[in-house]
Amino acid sequence: MPEPTSPSPVPPVLFEADHQGRRHVGFGLPEPGAALTLHPVDAPTLADTFLTTDGSPEAVRTALTAAEPVTVPADDPELRLRPPLLPEATGSALLSGFMGTHTKKWGGEKAPEGGEFTPPKWFFKGFGDWARLPGEDLVVPASPVALIEEPEVALVYVNDADGTPHYAGYTFGNDLCDIGLHRKDPGYNPYCKLCDTALAPWLFLGPPPASVTGRTTILRDGATAWEGSFDCGGDALYFRVADMAAHFFTFPAVRRPGLVNYLLLGADEASFHDGFRIADGDRVAIEVKSHGVTLDNTVRFTAPAPAPAVNTA
Repeated sequence: MPEPTSPSPVPPVLFEADHQGRRHVGFGLPEPGAALTLHPVDAPTLADTFLTTDGSPEAVRTALTAAEPVTVPADDPELRLRPPLLPEATGSALLSGFMGTHTKKWGGEKAPEGGEFTPPKWFFKGFGDWARLPGEDLVVPASPVALIEEPEVALVYVNDADGTPHYAGYTFGNDLCDIGLHRKDPGYNPYCKLCDTALAPWLFLGPPPASVTGRTTILRDGATAWEGSFDCGGDALYFRVADMAAHFFTFPAVRRPGLVNYLLLGADEASFHDGFRIADGDRVAIEVKSHGVTLDNTVRFTAPAPAPAVNTA
């Protein structure tokens, strides 16, 4: 389970990349365009590190730097960053999250201490390998009602062989969804969430953050069409992070052995609440200023789907 939310400073960072057909790990936030120092690592070893050590940045780094490092140019065509701790097996990671968690949606109040915990509503986005990286397109249905970008903290957990979840760290995501469809009928929320989600490849090796501040800029045809600030840290939430995570893991379905969970903590108000409407081809740049992270993705509406063939024989 996560510890209480952390103050500054920003904790150490781990990241992963595929290079020349092998998985690698690196440390720190690379400078734009700078070469990367990478250590070859086996995928099981990487996940197991958070199960066999105390999970501290020092222990993780020691366990993952035994192999001789390689230096790789940032523009190497054989280099591709990965979502944090994403398993090789399809379906071995889940991406999900909570709704209505910010104090703004609760009149500025915080959940009362003590008593029975009333959990926030929860949603399922998809398998972990559905997540898109910064720079990749975010694909949505052909005719969304009204899209919204949602900058969020994503907690990362690895389940051990008994199904016990081990907290690894946190990253950031853009939970793009069709809020217009949700508002049309809250029962349509599972459909509303069937839009691509971006996850940053940087895993911050520390407790969930108390303060996460930044700014979103939406570009249309190369010009700024909308911009606004956000706060998605634990201090901005109505619910306590530890309570949300503890309740989530009471469900056996998310405690399957070896499963990785990406758990989104909820978003601040965004462009939709300001009357803006995201269009096909808009570029959404989410700059998490407090952590030096940027998620920059272009939204693409899909072509209308063909009618599925139905066997009536």
